[in-house]
Amino acid sequence: MQYDQFLKRLGQSGGPADRGQADSVAKVVLATLGQRLTGNEPTDLASQLPPELKEPLQQHTGQSEQIGDVDDFLRRVADREGPGSDPEQARVHTRAVLATLSEFVSPGEIKDLRSQLPAGYAPLFQ
Repeated sequence: MQYDQFLKRLGQSGGPADRGQADSVAKVVLATLGQRLTGNEPTDLASQLPPELKEPLQQHTGQSEQIGDVDDFLRRVADREGPGSDPEQARVHTRAVLATLSEFVSPGEIKDLRSQLPAGYAPLFQ
């Protein structure tokens, strides 16, 4: 997968169309997700991503954080996105990133990813 293809598809999936903003959104969502995942899952998922997206997903070291429900996750994404962002915008961005991941990553890896997330995250993959 090429990084430019990922960013273009992210924009088509409801994320920002601007390349710089799409880059930032993808990295924020993946970094927040990487904090939630356990075991080898961040590395397994990162292995199927372009180099530009591997580091944000794997930057968290140590034990995974308990992010809890999807609303808590979206608040964390909004906080990382910075001023002007809110959980609803974070929902749109997260949905776009996860939908794009679902197109570029193997179905087995998406299944493994989803198995580590509470059921409330399921709508974010559509």
